[in-house]
Amino acid sequence: MIERQLQPLLHELVGVVHAPTSALGDATGQIRPTGVQGVFHADARVLSCAEVRVDERELEGLTHGDDGPHGARFVGLARWLGDPTPDPTVRVERHRRATRNGLTEELRIVSTATVGVRATVTVDLGCDLAPIEAVKSGGATTALEAKTGQPGLLTWSAAGITVTVSAPGAEVLATAERATAPRLTWPVDLPPGGETVLSWTLTVEDPRAVVVGPAGDPEWSRPEVTADDRRLVRLLNRSLDDLRGLRLAETGAPTDVFLAAGVPWFLTLFGRDSLWAARMMLPLGTDLAAGTLRVLARRQGTRVDPATGEAPGKILHELRRHEFTVPGNGLRLPPAYYGTVDATMLWVNLLHDAWRWGLPAEQIEPLLPHLEAALSWLGEHADPDGDGLVEYIDTTGHGLSNQGWKDSGDAVRFHDGTLATAPIVLAEVQGYAHEAAVNGAALLDAFGRPGADRWREHAAGLARRFRDRFWVDGRYGPKPALALDRDKRPVDSLTSNIGHLLGTGLLDRDEEAQVARLLTTDTLAGGFGLRTMATDDAGFSPLSYHCGSIWTHDTAIVLAGLARTGHREAALGLAEGLLSAAEAFDYRMPELYGGDDRALLHRPVPYPAACRPQAWAAAGAVLLLQAATGLYPDVPGGTVRLAPLAGPELGGLHVDGLRVGDASVTVTVDQSGEATVTGLPTPLTPLTPLTPTIPTQRRPTTPAPH
Repeated sequence: MIERQLQPLLHELVGVVHAPTSALGDATGQIRPTGVQGVFHADARVLSCAEVRVDERELEGLTHGDDGPHGARFVGLARWLGDPTPDPTVRVERHRRATRNGLTEELRIVSTATVGVRATVTVDLGCDLAPIEAVKSGGATTALEAKTGQPGLLTWSAAGITVTVSAPGAEVLATAERATAPRLTWPVDLPPGGETVLSWTLTVEDPRAVVVGPAGDPEWSRPEVTADDRRLVRLLNRSLDDLRGLRLAETGAPTDVFLAAGVPWFLTLFGRDSLWAARMMLPLGTDLAAGTLRVLARRQGTRVDPATGEAPGKILHELRRHEFTVPGNGLRLPPAYYGTVDATMLWVNLLHDAWRWGLPAEQIEPLLPHLEAALSWLGEHADPDGDGLVEYIDTTGHGLSNQGWKDSGDAVRFHDGTLATAPIVLAEVQGYAHEAAVNGAALLDAFGRPGADRWREHAAGLARRFRDRFWVDGRYGPKPALALDRDKRPVDSLTSNIGHLLGTGLLDRDEEAQVARLLTTDTLAGGFGLRTMATDDAGFSPLSYHCGSIWTHDTAIVLAGLARTGHREAALGLAEGLLSAAEAFDYRMPELYGGDDRALLHRPVPYPAACRPQAWAAAGAVLLLQAATGLYPDVPGGTVRLAPLAGPELGGLHVDGLRVGDASVTVTVDQSGEATVTGLPTPLTPLTPLTPTIPTQRRPTTPAPH
């Protein structure tokens, strides 16, 4: 039997992060030389082992918990030491904290014994400087030899990276068989009831890294929230801590901050992820959006290059220091890779939404040439066959075969499970394109630029083509197909993608109502959130990456779309799913989790390789908060709409510290759903909430025959 090379599992590991540094270890605090455990800096593993022992014995793990936005604390027992009683009298607290350029650990040995305690504490270390893609593939790596010099000091160097460990007061063993497995040793002699603290520090010098950790505090506000449903408060607080740890800047531009995609695989700039996360964070301020927009504008495409996927006006997909190669599956991505079909439209939509939330004109105006370039890409390069729809295909044979947010190779499937053949025309991408055309036109008009009418006409034509080509019959009435394949056949599975169409303007109100009905069927909404594929599609599997699992950000985006378009009951159902999942995951939401029915275990099943924390999963908490408050500002238009999701079902809510323009805003929603807002910048006028009438007919349109 051929042994498979498998991606390491993540779901039981404990992580800390202060981008671009992250660390993953087991629940006892050990970082073992196996799987994906280790300390990572940007896209390299800078420490592959950090195992603590006392008298050559491992501690018995007791518990662990968070310690601020970048730290974790582990408690273990040394029951062979101290008093010979049933109660343990010697414990070791291991406090780990990530820094922008490394990591610190403190070992606090505490005795409550009535006798003195003597022991030897050791930390075994290892370093392989393996690239992140090698770790992800599950392949073997080679430990490097450590060098010693000054007392208590170890160094490793390779590929332009230098790793240093300093351990005050420790003896360093790093010769012979210990050259690749060096050891730090401290003797401990405690009086009765005594304690001591040992420490070691890891620092990384990485001048070739393409990302750095920015200085200073986060670019967003941290609102004070009280809520009848305390899960919302806990989720928001944990998520904001995680987002603080994911802040990054590009080397050479440390003031333009964006959010890294996620730990551990994607701790770098990802166009789609960083844009969505910044968009979700707009209720807390526009500075993060501005930094994200500028970073991606600087790398906007200028030429046609099939090898990288670059095209004039196109927005980057991901940035690495070197080619990203995954052994065994043929994937080879260049350091700056543009293989994304949606990031360009998402860039336009973030610029527009930041403007609505109050991004100053002096920050928007320098980005207008990039806006025009992005719209030109939409009109000239996004539709290579000229049929008026946005499509993608990887022409290299070693790039991403799917280039929407569901980018795994098997993500686009027909109802019978058959894989669709590229070029692929994704449903939600047409929604993003319609929204970008309308939003781009609004910005062009507002800033006196020509061309707005062209993009409004483009949007209208796209809506007509979508209505004609995408709607198909299904078990629950008509539905938008997931995609069109190479032959323009509708890919007729029922998926969460259709939820992204809400609020983009691509659908009329009857069509939005039918989509809302589809999203509330048990086949999609029967888990702890929104399944990516319906259970009665042949491709469904609850632990499929994109064909049956539940993604936190996906559920949050669709929930927000339902709330914004007035489909309250459907939005509340997804909100309850997310909050229940958050409780099960200790409020640190993973990238995705299983799409099993709620009745299976009465808690979500982890997806074993999910990133955690992840930017757009954590930012989904802010999007949920916005939907709960129902705050929808239009600063240039001088209005604010209030349409809260909070109220009788979700409970009352008070939020102090939302940001609209340069003002700190307070929103209160009582248990009846009555909302008030104070602190708005003048002359914004609150509008009466709009409750759309939901049509009773099931068929929004008569689809064209296929």
